[in-house]
Amino acid sequence: MKSISELTDFYYKTLYPVLQELEESRKSIKKRVINISIIYTLVVFSVAFAIFGYFDFEAFIYIVIFYIAGLAWIYKYLIRDYTSDFKEKIIAPLIKEIDNNLNYLPELHIPVSNFNRSKLFTSRPDRVSGNDYVRGKIDNIDITFSDLHAEKRHKDSKNNDSWETIFQGLFIVSDFHKKFHGQTVVLPDSAQSLFGNLIGNWLQANNFSRNELIKMDNIDFEKEFVVYGTNQIESRYILTHTLMQKLLNYKKKTKHPIYVSFIGGKIYMAIEYNDDMFEPSVFRSLLNYKIAMAYIATLHLAIGIVEELKLNQKLWSKV
Repeated sequence: MKSISELTDFYYKTLYPVLQELEESRKSIKKRVINISIIYTLVVFSVAFAIFGYFDFEAFIYIVIFYIAGLAWIYKYLIRDYTSDFKEKIIAPLIKEIDNNLNYLPELHIPVSNFNRSKLFTSRPDRVSGNDYVRGKIDNIDITFSDLHAEKRHKDSKNNDSWETIFQGLFIVSDFHKKFHGQTVVLPDSAQSLFGNLIGNWLQANNFSRNELIKMDNIDFEKEFVVYGTNQIESRYILTHTLMQKLLNYKKKTKHPIYVSFIGGKIYMAIEYNDDMFEPSVFRSLLNYKIAMAYIATLHLAIGIVEELKLNQKLWSKV
């Protein structure tokens, strides 16, 4: 797989003319977004105050909700062609440069069945959205990933819907060259971080929504992760000292919470992000080095799971 420095060279040497064209388009769209947003704001609040007056607090809340939703729709509508061009002319070539065996489908996402099969989250989503689906092989290892946003629906006493985010970020599925008989799930260790060792350990051991707590003998790993599994021996067999260290390194690289499970010969990884990683913003220049590196580093990190965790080394044969 190409290194980050090689991809950076490709980004600037090969894609730079395209970037310059897109940058002119970005500036033009940015002006349209600002101008239309100002007009939209004046119209919405002028009409609202003319109808409801200035002192109806409940009406004001609904107006603000309507206003924000409308503003988001306007922004998405105005940048749709620019986003499509960016993905087609920048992200797609970058992915092919990493490995020609990878296919990029910007409108699709990981199937919800993979999300549920991973057992990473105890809630099943009522609504799933996402995009930037990549699938293919790295060193003959199957890998797929995409942005994913999974949500749970709740109803209040008035039967109004509200949506709770279960997960938002990068979701990765890869072959792990082992058909496990049980399940091993590795989660961020929030209990010990918040409550300390004594209370944290008690909360972990009494998490009734999970399988049996598996204590590992790697102190650094135990500080960052908590492990649950259906078989103590198998979980320790999977999570070797080498693999635990690689997961620690991977977490350090991402700088975001990560969730990992080993089920049915697959490794599932979920990395939390607060935004859509491959969506360009019209308020940031594409020629900015840090912006470019963010796209490159994210792609390299997602696809690099095969090398980082050495999934191409058949440490075990499938059974």
